[in-house]
Amino acid sequence: MMTINQIEDYIKIYRDDLLEDIIPFWIKNSIDNEYGGFMFCVDRDGSVIDTDKGVWQTGRFTWTLGTLYNEVEQKDEWLKLAKHGVDFLEKYCFDEDGRMFFTVTKEGNPIRKRRYCFSESFAAIAFAAYYKATGEEHYAERARECFDIFFRYGTTPGLTEPKFTEHRQMKGMGIPMIGIVTAQELRKNLQDDSYTQYIDQWIDEIKKNFINEEFQAVMETVGTNGEFLDHFDGRLLNPGHAIEGSWFILQEARERNNDQELIALGTKMLDWMWEIGWDKEYGGILYFRDVKGLPVQEYWQDMKFWWPQNETIIATLMAHELTGDEKYAKWHDMIHEWTFKHFPDREMGEWYGYLHRDGRISVPLKGNIWKGPFHIPRMYLMAWKSLERMKESFKK
Repeated sequence: MMTINQIEDYIKIYRDDLLEDIIPFWIKNSIDNEYGGFMFCVDRDGSVIDTDKGVWQTGRFTWTLGTLYNEVEQKDEWLKLAKHGVDFLEKYCFDEDGRMFFTVTKEGNPIRKRRYCFSESFAAIAFAAYYKATGEEHYAERARECFDIFFRYGTTPGLTEPKFTEHRQMKGMGIPMIGIVTAQELRKNLQDDSYTQYIDQWIDEIKKNFINEEFQAVMETVGTNGEFLDHFDGRLLNPGHAIEGSWFILQEARERNNDQELIALGTKMLDWMWEIGWDKEYGGILYFRDVKGLPVQEYWQDMKFWWPQNETIIATLMAHELTGDEKYAKWHDMIHEWTFKHFPDREMGEWYGYLHRDGRISVPLKGNIWKGPFHIPRMYLMAWKSLERMKESFKK
């Protein structure tokens, strides 16, 4: 296990950065007091460079604020801003058919609506966290409604996946992976154990269709029956995505009294994808890899994005917490050191999001439609909580 001094040092970093840098940056720069909601497209200094509003990020930041209120401190500011988020979601982000938009204008007018259903999953966790904070049943119902839409569209073939002919049908790991953590959040905040059945279903889906023993890899895309597709899409691996999924499963293992089968599954996913994703030349987690080691067609395949590093920090810590294996403590030190050397902007606050393979900054912006206050604050919070549990174990 880590020493108590190491644990306390890491707790200070994760706690203090979260509360003194990350959250204040977004509260200062993203709140739209004129039209409601938040503007996440900001430059290095936090100045707004595009006023379009991402629905994903609105749900995510609302969840972040509600979760901080529920699990860190009942600060009136956080609750007020979470209300600011749920109000905007309800007023502007739903289409007439009950589905949600992907982006809207500053004023809340719809711009784009996608086939996939992740706007609904992030709205579900936002409403659930706000319900937990307030006890207002309306938000529990909204959380359930959004989850039901996510489940229906995410598990009905052809509704959310890109349209293909009968000659090329595929499905991705995104639905079962995000489904697990969404159901976990609703189970916790609505105090409703019925969501465990969905978690079981999606874990089985990952085990059956996306765990590839032949390649020792977690596949990102497979055929509709889990078959390997020897094409660009089928060979493409997303190590950060799979590692994120690994800690969702490890989190479930902890909820089930350290279930050994789930720990074995989660650590196997982490082990495989660390080996595939860790850049042995420069450090950090690469964005895309080919399962056969062939060239990847996406041009950003060797860049270092912020969020795979976030998810790997959580996963390595959680694996060490649950197993005591020193390997995971070493991996956590490696990913922490590389990430904190390159991503945080100590002058202007928050993190850069996009680096070249060697760690050079690609673009200095702090937020856009994809990057907002979610992966980074969630990493800080989850790491802090994991370390606090490890610290408590020293007292026993």
